[in-house]
Amino acid sequence: MKAIYINAPGEVEIKEIAKPVRKPGEALLKVLYGGICGSDLGSYRGTFAYFSYPRIPGHEFSAEIVEVDENTYGLKKGMIVTCNPYFNCGKCYSCKKGLVNACMDNQTMGCQRDGAFCEYITMPLERIYDGKGLAPKVLAAIEPFCISYHGVQRAGIKPGDKVLVVGAGTIGVLAANAAKALGGEVYLCDVAEKKLQYAMGAFGFAGTILNRSSQELEKAVKEITGSIELNGERTGYGFDVCIEAVGLPSTFQNCIDAAAFGGKVVLIGVGKSNLDFNFTLIQKKELNVFGSRNALQKDFYQLIDLVKSGKADLEKIITNTYQFEDAAHAFADFSSNGTDMLKVVIDFTDIR
Repeated sequence: MKAIYINAPGEVEIKEIAKPVRKPGEALLKVLYGGICGSDLGSYRGTFAYFSYPRIPGHEFSAEIVEVDENTYGLKKGMIVTCNPYFNCGKCYSCKKGLVNACMDNQTMGCQRDGAFCEYITMPLERIYDGKGLAPKVLAAIEPFCISYHGVQRAGIKPGDKVLVVGAGTIGVLAANAAKALGGEVYLCDVAEKKLQYAMGAFGFAGTILNRSSQELEKAVKEITGSIELNGERTGYGFDVCIEAVGLPSTFQNCIDAAAFGGKVVLIGVGKSNLDFNFTLIQKKELNVFGSRNALQKDFYQLIDLVKSGKADLEKIITNTYQFEDAAHAFADFSSNGTDMLKVVIDFTDIR
């Protein structure tokens, strides 16, 4: 079969490899669509923390079951599915507490282990979820929605909370959608004006902030949240919840600065760089800072049902689709034109 490899930063190649053979308790799946995640893009650029070369990328995907034994999960040949791509060890302290998404030895497909960007994969039955009739291309976007949704849930957003999402990539836009669904008054912030315009038109958030400088962001925080004069300076009240969905030191700092006293900051973005900042600000504001990693089985089940109900339109997230043979162009285009692209999807349905 054919598989997509990232051999080194900036180097994508399609290779012929052996078709996998399923083991007891596994199904053989034919991949239909795969989404290029921000982590895949980081792997292509050489900036992602959890990647070694060469490797098959990809953990956002839909697939068709082509081989499966009788099972108690209701899985059958021909079923269109998506999967949980986070392989936990089952032995560490986190796993024993049921926090399998925070496994101390987690191996996510396409990151610490080979991913789904090939014609066929095998998956344990307990990681395979019925797509319930969702279009395969849409189903491939469930996993990033789960990442965003899990992070937003960590913040415990209440109706009326003012929420700032920093990052208008797929994860950020989906986090903004999740926060809006929970009743938040959501503002999306990014350096890419076209992405902000697209997201605003497609999803109708409360507003957007073009993050051209920390000074402009500070000004916007005052205008949106209100302000008060303290010690001769006018200071913004700040957002109840700030969600970081980029993975840069500067954007995490943006969230710390923009959060209200007693507010919450959620870190979803993944990066490799350090941040040197005045950590006493966390104490001064009594901030609640949450990390958010991966997602849980229940997140997949809930969001498949949510999208199926029509309450979330994932079709609008997908802005670009490439054929399998054009995978190298997909990565290169996304890397060069990321400010104009949201979710980039690769079509595996007609591999030659």
